[in-house]
Amino acid sequence: MDNILFLIIVGGLFLYILVALIRSLRLVPARTEFIIERFGRYHKTLQAGFHFLIPFIEKVAFTQDLKEHTMDVPPQTCFTKDEIQVEVDGVIYLQVFDSQKASYGITDFQYAAIQLAQTTTRAIIGTLELDRTFEEREAISAKVVSVLDSAAAKWGVRILRFEIKNLTPPESVRQSMEKQVTAERNRRAILEKSVGEKQSLINTSEGQMHELINNSEGEMQKRINEASGKASEILALGEATAESIKKIAGAISGPGGRSAVNLELGQKYIRSLSKLKNPGNNVIMGGNLADMKEMLKGLDIEF
Repeated sequence: MDNILFLIIVGGLFLYILVALIRSLRLVPARTEFIIERFGRYHKTLQAGFHFLIPFIEKVAFTQDLKEHTMDVPPQTCFTKDEIQVEVDGVIYLQVFDSQKASYGITDFQYAAIQLAQTTTRAIIGTLELDRTFEEREAISAKVVSVLDSAAAKWGVRILRFEIKNLTPPESVRQSMEKQVTAERNRRAILEKSVGEKQSLINTSEGQMHELINNSEGEMQKRINEASGKASEILALGEATAESIKKIAGAISGPGGRSAVNLELGQKYIRSLSKLKNPGNNVIMGGNLADMKEMLKGLDIEF
């Protein structure tokens, strides 16, 4: 009976040691670090890879994730410089760069970062009027990051970014802001409409002016063309008349030309006399009508 009890005790002790040895084998994942304590004091930091711990002497006290963390900052009530109550929430992006400080420098760096972000946001918004809080969200985020990063450096944590997700004023203020935005939008629409109408009138008047100028230039060019055409016509008629006279003079100066001219004049003279035979016309003629030579002396034409 004593032997059986001894064997049970030895077997249990063996299993306990075996389990302790197995638990001493640790595989550290990538982007993770283990904080090892020996007899309750910090001993070393294990990085990614396979490690062996001394059973019963060394243990993993803390595990730190080196990847970027995202934490929501709960909504909180803030008062602006002009005593308007707004509700603000956000999100923090941080990363552990020193596992030892993150483990021993503070109890819970995530909770501390959230609390510090809220108090800093309240302090910054308290220095701004309501309208500026909407316009300077990036400036508020940058100031919060600056304050948090300087404090979190002692914790082995780096604050990467802080973003304001929502900045909500009271319902009454929101309605008045919407009315103000609507009024401003209507004012801009009226202004743009008036500017458009003004530009339309300017374009119309300029179009009419260009039309009048084009019409006047067209009329002027028309008159110039007509005058030029008439001048060309008169010149051509004069040239044709001169050429005709020149040809007639050449024909007269040629053989029998003067006789032909006198004959033509005599015929015209006789035709004109025949028109005087109407009753009631009294014509006094001198000389012998039968003698054409005598009647043509006044023309100074020799036969």
